[in-house]
Amino acid sequence: MGRLAGRGLPNRLGKQPSRFGKPAPKTEVERSRQRDAVQTWRAWYKTSRWQKLRLSVFKRDGYICQKTGVALIGKYPEPNSPVADHKKPHRGDPELFWNPENIEAVSKAYHDKQKQSAEKRGLV
Repeated sequence: MGRLAGRGLPNRLGKQPSRFGKPAPKTEVERSRQRDAVQTWRAWYKTSRWQKLRLSVFKRDGYICQKTGVALIGKYPEPNSPVADHKKPHRGDPELFWNPENIEAVSKAYHDKQKQSAEKRGLV
């Protein structure tokens, strides 16, 4: 059977286009751009207003993770780097997005594991 490999009839169907629309992004940068195009509120994270707000939240919380108590002294992407996390997911609601009482300082490790897992399971 191994001798027949590659000796069969040529593929007459050719390369078929994806039935799912656009092809899946190959890199994280492509994935991020695709998400930015669909979820326009993601541009809010790139504003100076957001940068100032997150910095004020970190200072308010004393650079301590509000969930685990870890000191947030790392630089991205270290597990103890600070992340400004929305307590209640905003899903594009500007009132929730910009409300400092809805934002807390957490560690990247907590945010990327426990928080994301809880959100995917619908617990948040």
